[in-house]
Amino acid sequence: MMPRIGDIAPDFVANTTKGKIKFSDFAKDKWVVMFSHPADFTPVCTTEMSGFATRKSEFDALNTELLGLSIDSIHAHLGWVQNVRENTGVYFDFPIIADLDMKVSKLYGMLQPNESETAAVRAVFFIDPKKKIRLIMYYPLNVGRNMDEILRALEALQTSDKHGVAMPLDWKKGDKAIVPPPKSLDELNARLADDSVEKVTWYLAKKSLN
Repeated sequence: MMPRIGDIAPDFVANTTKGKIKFSDFAKDKWVVMFSHPADFTPVCTTEMSGFATRKSEFDALNTELLGLSIDSIHAHLGWVQNVRENTGVYFDFPIIADLDMKVSKLYGMLQPNESETAAVRAVFFIDPKKKIRLIMYYPLNVGRNMDEILRALEALQTSDKHGVAMPLDWKKGDKAIVPPPKSLDELNARLADDSVEKVTWYLAKKSLN
């Protein structure tokens, strides 16, 4: 069964460009964004990995480790990392799993046979410090991801956890968040009398987090 939102991320041991890791011991007390790409030395994947690399400092600021994966050898990974660095100056300074036996890809549902039986789709798993899967994105082989959306979603998850709120459409840092709706008549009456929140209606109210 493919992992679902709310599941504990399946554990594994794997070789990466930063050495061997055991996932349950990886990035202690941090969030993890784990993402797969179809293959090394391919054009869309190069743009995506470069996007993660050039914005790594933004993930660092959000207490988040990056972890890549494809069904390639460690030697292919190293060659690709060096090739991109030589040609563009961008360095993939985060671990990339060499998943030649497809063990991790199968464990996380990254192999989807109607798309490809030998290449991982473009999956993104957002995993919190308790190793719980909080959000999953899947893209096909021919469409690259959106780095702004990945960072926005990560920050939304963290902000929601911190403040106990929900995020409206297109929420970004600095926007108002949605406060939980009333669950009793007393709470409803208190909400109607509360001038500290912006009330669209009694069940939809927003507040500033600043």
